[in-house]
Amino acid sequence: MKLHTDPLQPDCFYHIYNRGVNGENIFKEKRNYAFFLKKYAEFLTPYVSTYAYCLLKNHFHLLVLTHSEEEIRLLDKYKESKKDISWILSNAFASFFQSYAQSINKGYHRRGKLFDEPFRRILIESDVYFTEMIQYIHFNPQKHKFVKDFRDYPHSSYHSHLHISATKLEREKVISWFGSKEAFEKFHLENNRLDNLDRFDIEFD
Repeated sequence: MKLHTDPLQPDCFYHIYNRGVNGENIFKEKRNYAFFLKKYAEFLTPYVSTYAYCLLKNHFHLLVLTHSEEEIRLLDKYKESKKDISWILSNAFASFFQSYAQSINKGYHRRGKLFDEPFRRILIESDVYFTEMIQYIHFNPQKHKFVKDFRDYPHSSYHSHLHISATKLEREKVISWFGSKEAFEKFHLENNRLDNLDRFDIEFD
């Protein structure tokens, strides 16, 4: 079985996903979702651009583009570093997970790991896969029966792509990729049959 833990490479699209250890909820209450995104922006904005996300009770999905090696080497903490770029990228994610976990542990009087280790990643190597992965990520709450209609779920990037308020998402690039907001919505609605989406199913074990 492929574990999806190959080293991250610069300037590549990835589906990043992980869950709570032993399936434990990583979001204990509503405010945790916003806190997760705040920490994510703090730790990972210098290293990746984010195209889509979905946060569920015990796991999450991200679609990201890792920054180029040249961009990352310009960061103050790595200007003189000899660290391998794959290590730098993985360490950025690990630092984010550790920081979030420490906050949850402190706030909810728990101890130990919060996330499965290592976190999983799948390289996205085709335009078709990229397009369908955006839809798959947004459809996840309906797939897992959190809501009857994925459009009603508040903790994904679906509505952020359709709004005009400030966002750290690559909104313009995503909407441009589909052609328009209308085309973005239409693709999601026309391609949400479960038998089409099962091929994206992931394993944690």
